Amino acid sequence: MNRLWYAVAASVFATPAAAQSMESLNEWLTEAGQDHMSPVGMYLAADIVVKGVMVTLFVASVLVWAVFVAKLLSLGAAKARLRRGYRNLDERGTLEGVHFRGRAPMSVMIRTAQEERDRSVRGSADGIKERTKNALGRIETGAARKASAGTALLAITGSSAPFIGLFGTVWGIMNSFISIAETNTTNLAVVAPGIAEALLATAIGLVAAIPAVIFYNLLARSIGGYRVMLGDASALVYRTLSRDLDLAKSPARPSIIASAAE
Repeated sequence: MNRLWYAVAASVFATPAAAQSMESLNEWLTEAGQDHMSPVGMYLAADIVVKGVMVTLFVASVLVWAVFVAKLLSLGAAKARLRRGYRNLDERGTLEGVHFRGRAPMSVMIRTAQEERDRSVRGSADGIKERTKNALGRIETGAARKASAGTALLAITGSSAPFIGLFGTVWGIMNSFISIAETNTTNLAVVAPGIAEALLATAIGLVAAIPAVIFYNLLARSIGGYRVMLGDASALVYRTLSRDLDLAKSPARPSIIASAAE
């Protein structure tokens, strides 16, 4: 499979259009590198430590955007599934005959309540409800923890990226002062490029940190809403189970527990 992928990639990049695009990109990078005041030129002229800081911050910025888009889509899909399952169970009003497949939280909650009811056929209703409530709480906590996965990267980037960029700036300015001492010149045209290279690290750090903070707050609010929906779903499953158990005691209706046991 890997050989096939490499062959396809080689054939794609071997096309005249791809070759022309790569040649244009190389020409653009060469021209940008010759301009020492451009971002590419400042990066190429920077110290190895400053370059490492810039690359790290750039990768962190890309990951921030990727995590935000992925979490936004996954949370939207999870909320839609939870909303649909809540509406279906609410319309039925009973757990009897409900079959929810998959690993969605609502499906797991319903299956857990049904399994606990079926396993405790000879048990008391209060015991069934207590054990089900405990299990639903664990499912709710696990689903909320899963929804929060990945947001730590946003928090870490938002809090540490400015300081990482500042480290690159301090290192670059320190090298600039060393070059001033070695050349014995204070000409601004000689000093300015080194300082500009150093300040670029701080700029990239802010570019990574500002979206990370904004995205983290947006996702935190969305995850908070999802937690509320999980709590509502858990309450609905518990309420439906309690209703089924109470109705099973009524002589006017056939026992749900007995039918489940058969």
